[in-house]
Parts: sequence; C-alpha cells; structure tokens
Amino acid sequence: MAVRMIGRAVAESADRTAPVGPRPVRGSAGRPGWAVVTGDWLPTALVPPALLIGAVITRGAGSITVVGVLAAIVGCVPLGLRRRLPFLLFAPVLTAGIVLVVWQLNPGDVVALIPLIALFEMAQHGDRRRSLWIALITVPCVAVSIVPFGHNAHPFPVVVYNITLCLLAIVAGDVLRSRQESARRAAAAREQETLRRVGEERLQVAHEIHDVVAHAMTAINVQAGVAAHLLERDPANAHDALRNIKQTSGEALRDLRTTLEFLRDPDQAAPLTVPSGLGDLESLATGVRAAGLETILEVGPLGEVPTVVHSAGYRIIQEALTNVVRHADARHAWVRVARDPEAIRIEVADDGAAASAPAPSAGNVVRGMRERARALGGTLEAAPAPGGGWRVTVSLPAPAGHERTVQRS
Repeated sequence: MAVRMIGRAVAESADRTAPVGPRPVRGSAGRPGWAVVTGDWLPTALVPPALLIGAVITRGAGSITVVGVLAAIVGCVPLGLRRRLPFLLFAPVLTAGIVLVVWQLNPGDVVALIPLIALFEMAQHGDRRRSLWIALITVPCVAVSIVPFGHNAHPFPVVVYNITLCLLAIVAGDVLRSRQESARRAAAAREQETLRRVGEERLQVAHEIHDVVAHAMTAINVQAGVAAHLLERDPANAHDALRNIKQTSGEALRDLRTTLEFLRDPDQAAPLTVPSGLGDLESLATGVRAAGLETILEVGPLGEVPTVVHSAGYRIIQEALTNVVRHADARHAWVRVARDPEAIRIEVADDGAAASAPAPSAGNVVRGMRERARALGGTLEAAPAPGGGWRVTVSLPAPAGHERTVQRS
C-alpha cells in the first residue's frame, strides 16, 4: 500500500508540468501590462528620428519640413498595431504609412526599417504557415511602395532589393521563433526527465521501505509468538526472543528514519550510505535464525560487483527468506550465491510444504522480486523444488570490469 501511495503521488506530480509556449505579460484586470504597451509603441518613437537622419543624408538638411516631420511620425504609427491586427488588415495600413513617408520625406534606404521591424516581429510570434503567407503578401506591397516613386526607368532592381530585405527579415524572425520553441521544448523535456528520475528514485525508496517493514514485522511477529509461548515455561529463551524483537525493531526504525528523512525533503539528495549488500548476508541469516528458521549460507567469492547488484541481491534474498518464514512452514532454508564471468547466481530453497501456486500475498512478493531483477536486466524464477519445498533462482548481470563497483567479501 505504501508503494502504491507514493507511486501515485509521484505520477501526479510528474503530470503537473508547465505549459510550453510564451505567456503574455498581463496587468491588473487582465489588461496588457506596461511592458507590453511599451514594447508595442517603442518603435514609433525610435524610427522617426532615424528617418529624419536618413532624409538629411539623402537630400540635405534643407529638405526637412514640418510636413515631412509629421509624415515620419504618422507613417510609423502602424508599427504600434503590428501585434494587434491580422496581417491582411495590417499590410495595407503599413503600406500606406510607408508611401506617406517616401512621398513627403524620402529618407532613402532608411525607410526599410518600418517594414523590417514589423515583418521580423510578426514572423517571430507567428508560425511557419503564417510566415509564408506574409512573404507572399509582402511582394506586391513592396512594389506598390516603390514603383510610383521611381526616379529612373528601371525600378525593378530597387524593388528586388527591397523585397529581398523584407524576406530576410521574415526568415530571421521565423528562425528565431523556431529556436525559441526548440529551447522551450528542450526545457520541458528536461523537466519531464527530472520528474521521471525523481519518481523512479522515490519508488525505489518506497520499495526499500516495504522490504524493511515486511522483513522486520515478520521477524517480530514470529519472535513475539515464541516469547509468548515460552514466557512461563522457559523465561530465559523468552527473554532472548524479546531481545531479538528489540534489536530487529531498532534496526528497522533506523533504516526507516534514514529513508523518511529523504522523503520528507524533496530537495534533499538520496542517502549516501552504502546499502546492505551480499556481504551482509550473515547478519540477515542471524535474524532469520532467531525467527526459528535455520538458514544455511553458501556464498562463494564474488570479487568486484556493482553496488546496485549487491543491493538488489540482498533485498531479493531478504524477501525470499521472509516469504519462507511467513508461508512455507519450513525448518531449514539454503541460500547459495555464486559468481560466473557474466552474472551473480542466487538460489534460495527451503524444505517446507510446496504448494502448486504461492499464496496471494506471497505471489505479490515474488512479483516484486522479479521486477527488481528485471530492472537490472536479470531473471528470477520461483517454483516448487523437485525434492520438495520451494526454490527461487536469480540471475543478476554483473560482467567483470564494471566501473561502479564495490569490493565485498
């Protein structure tokens, strides 16, 4: 139940990701904030001086008139509407402003700033299809803005030059938009990956809690029954059972405290202590023997084994022995661990009464052990042994020369 609850909470948190896409800056009552308003109208204040400078460079200072200054200001007003109007309505308004500026001021090539700013930003905040439509509509608009004011018989090169500038602005805006969208998608993917890793880490911790609690409670339950049975007839052995209960519960509480401290603080890193491994089987067997199951260990030389294989092997053996104590009615259990060039081989067998299928709770344990083995690319089989009892066989990949290893005897 604890594993399911923690897993459900992690899954729900993984779904709560921020939506991908730009968010408009809003003020109170849902109205555009000052940042948006300033961004909309800033070009209308900056471009007219540039147009006047261009006119001075092109025609001289004497060509600047009051009408020309007003034309520069009025011609740039459509720039403030570039984010508010669809392009089909915006294009003729912008074209009219450009025609007014060229007619009354003639600032030379500087007039191209007006369409370049508008086209770049509209392509940046649109999509690829919209950019293509903008490019198609731009061509006749540029021609209308230039041909009537041509000063030579061949305005075609000038038209092509200005169309090229406008198309480059559209391409630049579209490329910037694509890169921004890619960056947002990459950020969302990184966040999803982080949530996935956190979820897997916490599910692993939940499994650890389950293993610790199940093993400790089983041992405590058996030893408490022994103590109750021997309390009057054999007080000395009853006291030994109670002392075993105290020791088992203390170890379980320490493990739980370490794990829960990690779960309590989401920003805290996972515990850095080395988990129990195959080198700790003797202490595990001692606790199982205290529960009344005689446990025989046969552990061969293991050499260097990855830490995750050590931990998984220990937990599988712990679960298997706990299953024997709870369900097998066995007197003896055998644990064999051997190493070959490619894997760690584990076998846990008992001499209890073998059933054709495990009890429902035992089946859940077997499923959990199998999932733990599969997570490392290994296998686990659980079935009645030919000579009676139940046998669990495990293979955990552990090729020689693995980098992240620990040496355990």
